Amino acid sequence: MPYLNQPTSGRIPRAATVALAGLTGLALAMGVGRFAFTPLLPLMQSDDGVSITQGGLLAAANYLGYLLGALAALAVNARASSVIRSSLIVNAGATLAMGLTHQFAAWSVWRGLAGFASAFLFVFISAACLQQLAPARRPMLNATVFAGVGAGIFAVGALTLVLHKLGFSSSKIWIALGVGSAVGVLLFPVFRDSTAPAPAARSTSAAAHVQPWRLVLCYGFFGFGYIIPATFLPAMAKATAGGSWAFGLSWPVFGLAAFASTFAAARLAKTQPVLRTWRAAQVIMAIGVALPAITTHIASIIAAACCVGGTFMVVTMLGIETARASSVQPRKLIAAMTVAFAAGQLAGPLAVSGLVESGAGFGHALLLSAAALLIGITLLTQTRVPRESTKLQSRKPYSL
Repeated sequence: MPYLNQPTSGRIPRAATVALAGLTGLALAMGVGRFAFTPLLPLMQSDDGVSITQGGLLAAANYLGYLLGALAALAVNARASSVIRSSLIVNAGATLAMGLTHQFAAWSVWRGLAGFASAFLFVFISAACLQQLAPARRPMLNATVFAGVGAGIFAVGALTLVLHKLGFSSSKIWIALGVGSAVGVLLFPVFRDSTAPAPAARSTSAAAHVQPWRLVLCYGFFGFGYIIPATFLPAMAKATAGGSWAFGLSWPVFGLAAFASTFAAARLAKTQPVLRTWRAAQVIMAIGVALPAITTHIASIIAAACCVGGTFMVVTMLGIETARASSVQPRKLIAAMTVAFAAGQLAGPLAVSGLVESGAGFGHALLLSAAALLIGITLLTQTRVPRESTKLQSRKPYSL
């Protein structure tokens, strides 16, 4: 596991530094590599004539790359420090290239590379940080790591909104994000692999009570259920609000909700079973996904941004924590869940493209997504985990 190349004294200061490094890494990987396309799609529609069908295919290219990256992460046994640094470099380069080319085929390649790199980053950073932070028993530190996704989404959404108002084209915004990501790589803390002993492994008998296939399958339905609003929400908002600036708010709101929800979930999980919190979050997400299918008013889209943004990282965090606490090989289970998640989210944009081409529109796709989330809840209801992993244990106050 990587430790920071900076002198530290005491477990908690070092743990806090690792958590902040994880936040930074996931912000670059997911906020830029995965989700920068979402707020930029409506601008690419105006600047380059990108259709919803083409947008769905570009999103699918990114999610295909994410799926392949997750599959590769199952087999890779390289040093975490090397994988994280090289993946951040690929992520920055692919983002920059989006603004330097204007061909659909090239865009597909760059989005695929960004997805591939972000899968490695998510698996290695989340598994590394959770293992490193486990001895501290402070769920707020875990929440800090996963808050990086929301922080990155919010930062990219806000920057896109500001630069668009300043007259920047979508290409120039891609270049700005690529340059910013490259600077982020340079500023990212240098890791070295630690020789410190890992936390004691959980007993095989405890892990035997878990049904990993249910967790994996549930994660697949979750990936399909959330990805349609996570890909097309600003585009839907623009179609509803027209030239109004209000459509640009949907993605920053999504990111801000994702950022805040990870800390709220960590506090709630102190007293509530993890799966109960997970199920409640997925119900709220299903409601948020269905809202724009019921009414296309801009208020319903902002409400959907709050509901989906405020729960998708909660489900992600609790799912990864459940895998870590329940398996004797947590990185393998996390990678398997990520593969299922990636397969589900790859199917989402393709479903949208097919439904839009057939004249059905977004409404049917959103209802299909909500149904997938409800199926996932059914699987969770039948899932058992060891008693010691039903809550995020903490013997200390929630503070950094």
